[in-house]
Amino acid sequence: MKNNTSFMAKENEVDKKWYMIDAAGMVVGRLASEIANRLRGKTKAIFTPHNDAGDFIVVVNVDKICFTGRKLEQKVYTRYSGHIGGLKQIKAKDLLSSKPREILMHAVRGMLPKNTLGRRQLKKLKVYAGAEHPHAAQKPEKLELVR
Repeated sequence: MKNNTSFMAKENEVDKKWYMIDAAGMVVGRLASEIANRLRGKTKAIFTPHNDAGDFIVVVNVDKICFTGRKLEQKVYTRYSGHIGGLKQIKAKDLLSSKPREILMHAVRGMLPKNTLGRRQLKKLKVYAGAEHPHAAQKPEKLELVR
């Protein structure tokens, strides 16, 4: 009788690379889905859903990111503190001008698992509004995505 077993990659066996993405002119949702796939490790042949097999992603120029259609004027980000009168709403245009990295972080967070594994994977995402980043020592490879 054959003993068929499935291969399960362990976190310490996975080689984690660093990638850099220039987000200038890219659409938020399409960029976020590609980042979420790479943070989870779904682009690797050894993908295991319950282990963190993903790579580190550095995203620069997030202040030059764009939306499709009229989302820049119409999309509203909402948060609620739990207290009476604690509902806060901000339009995408205002959030892009004040905190541009929050737009991409919010989009990627929604595409990751809602558990401790997803929170660990989100910590591997480094987002910067300008072109400069402090991760030159890790030598991130430039990742070209379809615009």
